[in-house]
Amino acid sequence: MRILSGIQPSGSPHIGNYFGMMEPSIRLQDEGEAFYFIADYHALTSTHDAAALRQNVRELAVDFLACGLDP
Repeated sequence: MRILSGIQPSGSPHIGNYFGMMEPSIRLQDEGEAFYFIADYHALTSTHDAAALRQNVRELAVDFLACGLDP
């Protein structure tokens, strides 16, 4: 099975991000080929501050790894 999923870094990660995207992605990562991405260009439609967007991307990546994503 191939999995492709992304998340938009429009703000700080929250419990909805975890249960809606992160937990299912982590659970399915060993079921086949899994590709996950942070849609930072897409977030430019709602976040116009480059420094804030950069911080949101970093927070999201670190949280994803801390929750169990195996890169």
